[in-house]
Amino acid sequence: MADAMAPRYRLLVLLAAFTTLRFGELAALRRKDIDLAGRLVVVRRAQAELQDGRLFDKAPKSAAGVRTVSFPGELVDAITLHLEHYAAAGQDGHVFVGPQGGQLRRSNFRDDWGKARKDAGVTAELHFHDLRHTGNTLASTAGASTRELMTRMGHSSSRAALIYQHMTSDRDRAIADRLGAMIRDGGEDPSDNRDKGSART
Repeated sequence: MADAMAPRYRLLVLLAAFTTLRFGELAALRRKDIDLAGRLVVVRRAQAELQDGRLFDKAPKSAAGVRTVSFPGELVDAITLHLEHYAAAGQDGHVFVGPQGGQLRRSNFRDDWGKARKDAGVTAELHFHDLRHTGNTLASTAGASTRELMTRMGHSSSRAALIYQHMTSDRDRAIADRLGAMIRDGGEDPSDNRDKGSART
């Protein structure tokens, strides 16, 4: 999806997946909120839209929403490139802006998302917010504790974090069950129908 996006929005997809920030939090990011040396993104605000369509940045709904999230070193080059070519000027400049320099608007971005999704051959059921779910699942798989997941997600309750841990626990159980089937079948992977020599434990 990132590669299929218009270049100015490629980083938006990467950060959504690997920092689990919400769309509104990403849209409100300023240059000063990104620490390349420390590989950190500081969430201080989230974008909100009034009924008349005006956009403004406001404080997160809860104290837990104000947080610092680390990102993988593999994103440093993509972030550097984006800041050089697509972000607004100045430390208070928004990291993500539209082609004309205006604030990123969810309704406008939806068209870019839909086009990239189609170009990438991804199901229409994939929504931008699903990238946050992907990131949380990956973080849980990487060994994040309940408290660490809560911090990354900006949640004050452990309920959502436990859901992701339960998901990865189920996956680990499925792996164990598959290993058990291989033991019962004399080392063969039951999902692999290719002709293999017998392997014994």
